[in-house]
Amino acid sequence: MKTAEIAQRYLDYFEKNDHVIVPSASLVSSDPSILFTIAGMVPFIPYLSGLVPAPYARAADVQKCIRTLDIEEVGHTARHGTFFQMLGNWSFGDYFKEGAIGYAWELLTSSEADGGLGFAEKDLWVTVYEDDDEAAELWQRIAGLPAERIQRMGKEDNYWHTGQPGPGGPCSEIYFDRGPAYGRDGGPAVDDNRFTEIWNLVFMQEQITNVRSKTEFDVVAPLPKKNIDTGMGLERVAFIKQGVENMYEIDQVRPVLDRAVDLSGRRYGAEHGDDVRFRVVADHVRSSLMLLSDGVTPSNEGRGYILRRLMRRTVRAMRLLGVDEPTFPELFVASRDAMKSAYPVVADDWTRISQYAFAEEETFLRTLASGSTILDVAIDETKKAGKSAISGSEAFLLHDTYGFPIDLTLEVAQEAGLDVDRTAFDTLMQEQKSRAKADARSRKRAIADQSVYREFRAQGETVFSGYTELETGSSVLGILVDGLPVPQAVQGQIAEVILAETTLYAESGGQVADKGMIVGPGFELEVLDVQRPVPGLISHTVEVSQGEVGVGQPATTVVDAANRRAATQAHSATHLVHAALRDTLGKTATQAGSLNRAGYLRFDFSWGQALSDATKSEIEEIANNAVRDDLQVTTRVLPLTEAKELGAMALFGEKYGDTVRMVDIGGPWSRELCGGTHVATSGQIGLISLLGESSVGASNRRVEALVGQDAFRELTAERALVSRLTSALKTPRDQLAERVAELAANLKAAEKKIAAFEARALADRVPTLAEGAVQIGAHRVVTASLGTAGSGDDVRSLALQVRDRLGSDAAVVALGAEVKGRPVVVVATNEAARTAGAKAGALAKTAAGVLGGGGGGRDDVAQGGGTDAAALPAALEAVRAALETV
Repeated sequence: MKTAEIAQRYLDYFEKNDHVIVPSASLVSSDPSILFTIAGMVPFIPYLSGLVPAPYARAADVQKCIRTLDIEEVGHTARHGTFFQMLGNWSFGDYFKEGAIGYAWELLTSSEADGGLGFAEKDLWVTVYEDDDEAAELWQRIAGLPAERIQRMGKEDNYWHTGQPGPGGPCSEIYFDRGPAYGRDGGPAVDDNRFTEIWNLVFMQEQITNVRSKTEFDVVAPLPKKNIDTGMGLERVAFIKQGVENMYEIDQVRPVLDRAVDLSGRRYGAEHGDDVRFRVVADHVRSSLMLLSDGVTPSNEGRGYILRRLMRRTVRAMRLLGVDEPTFPELFVASRDAMKSAYPVVADDWTRISQYAFAEEETFLRTLASGSTILDVAIDETKKAGKSAISGSEAFLLHDTYGFPIDLTLEVAQEAGLDVDRTAFDTLMQEQKSRAKADARSRKRAIADQSVYREFRAQGETVFSGYTELETGSSVLGILVDGLPVPQAVQGQIAEVILAETTLYAESGGQVADKGMIVGPGFELEVLDVQRPVPGLISHTVEVSQGEVGVGQPATTVVDAANRRAATQAHSATHLVHAALRDTLGKTATQAGSLNRAGYLRFDFSWGQALSDATKSEIEEIANNAVRDDLQVTTRVLPLTEAKELGAMALFGEKYGDTVRMVDIGGPWSRELCGGTHVATSGQIGLISLLGESSVGASNRRVEALVGQDAFRELTAERALVSRLTSALKTPRDQLAERVAELAANLKAAEKKIAAFEARALADRVPTLAEGAVQIGAHRVVTASLGTAGSGDDVRSLALQVRDRLGSDAAVVALGAEVKGRPVVVVATNEAARTAGAKAGALAKTAAGVLGGGGGGRDDVAQGGGTDAAALPAALEAVRAALETV
């Protein structure tokens, strides 16, 4: 039974039983406290907790998930995957334990001919929470399970929550017995390898907080309604129904594994270590493909870092399988073809996905090459020092700064006959993980307990009338101070104010929040921010500037009209720039993020190289031509499916409902899903002036522009600057560029002459400096402050010349100079000095410490610097003092 067929049977069964079929949410979580959708329940948390009224009583879905906490287990077990799909059925205050158990048992054990999954009853075991007598009794009554196949477990196994404050409850898990070949008899309590969990029925009934661990948390209250949250692991069911050993061998994953086998020339099943690597490749390529399809792009932080890590672990695994050349063009194609029937977007958006994937592999292969060079130097210096192991700090530097995997460091070091100090490396890694966990904990603490909004949201959605009005009357539904409900807020306090209706735009879709006021009888509130803390609810962060505001009072929202107008111009201009980019670069130049505020726009898009001046001018001209043509701007609210059929552009990672707002500028030329505020016609934008274009990642570019009055002011300032230059240089405007280029060339030539003169002047000092050598212990030593030098390289060159002039006897040269206002010390030693114990790197570090900076380098020549140029004499004295102890 194919994986897609299992999913379809699941959905068909629950649709037949009056469940609304809900499409999968994005892998990018809308919850700011988590990066990804890590479980099937995540998109439903507002409904499960009662924070937002559920739009249906029953639902079923196939939810895409990403979880990387146990990434090291991938490839080693039959069931650990970073990307997985959860089949879920949900009840929001409708059926509870009896219904969930009845549905699960019927679907699992009904014959395939009748639309079921055809599991034999004798192969199924269940677990229940240790004190859940009701669930145990229901399993006996509904399924006829004997008591010995119903096992009781504690919180570690049979209580479910997300690891954060929110809904939770006991659960009952269904296991499949794979048979004696896979382990001991006795049920999942004895061997969870032989007995594989396939379905978890969670009985959501409690609100928990202060989550300290999987088993340590506080239950604060029962949920307003008891809910059902079930999750069946699609990949787990698939590998059982397909008769294969693990999830990596199912039809959606095995093609990637087979392609990796072909590329490596090795055989799957021949050697355990290779098998693990093949499975890692199969899993990570699929996960990367799915993340890219949901708009995540490789970067060094957040979601992008997780994606980058998955892709680089794939490259590493292929290298350890003996493949050094690029493989993503083969592996990602295999994954695309295996997944496109279930997720057509991976084929529809293949051009963009492949650009990011292939560019990331090329970048990492270059990183490996540069990392190898750095590692070669470390190996050479380790051997010269007579050591047997590369230090943990050097290995960590390669890993953390250059992205060079520790496995490859170990491999290359072993080939060179060296070890790596793993203890020190692991300590540094653990310290980094501890810092990351502390940061994650602080981020979770920073997210307010959203349950405080439940009462307000239960009164209905906040009405936003700001598309057509700048002022509207409303009433105060609630006030929060420091995250807690209060009856009133007084002058000087910062508070959150919840209104029944507002004209103030809440930050979303790249557009910043409106500025404005909220006024009422006896009070004025300055609006500092406007956000949507939960779906359907708008919260205003305000400072009480006059009087006292209380719950239940009438209030009027007043939008700052000038600021709104400028922000509206910027948002509409962003749509024009997007359309112009696609006209110029092609349809693969898709939006990757934006920021719109009064008079300014920033637009990120997928593109792998810098734009030429001609291309930037063309984009600017197309956008301004659209302004000149005064195109009609129209908005429509329509079903998401219809909007997509009409070609509306959607922002990757943005969460859309079944009904969306579509904004057209000039008809289909610019057609996007957008909830922002816009001008009535493009002519109202006024002017768009591109400021520049830059890189924001391996495959992303960013353009910035001023809009409207701000753009006019910028051009006015540039005109004034050009006027001053033409006057100062006595050059006509049309010849100004050539004149400035000529002056720059003349300046560069003069600087080269000066540098050559300074270098000759320094070289002339070599004999005098060498003659000034003094004996300190076993070394002839030259120390001198040169005054001002053109560059550190000039000082280094002079130090080496003086060292060579001193001959083969042990010699140390330490020269100091002020370079561009900062002190520099260069130390050079010859072979005899190094044999006698004088190391340039250590001496440079000593001098740098006196200068208030840092330094170091090789034993033969090294450089240090700092901030205190007046300390140069003391730094050189420190070098002499250090040599006295050698």
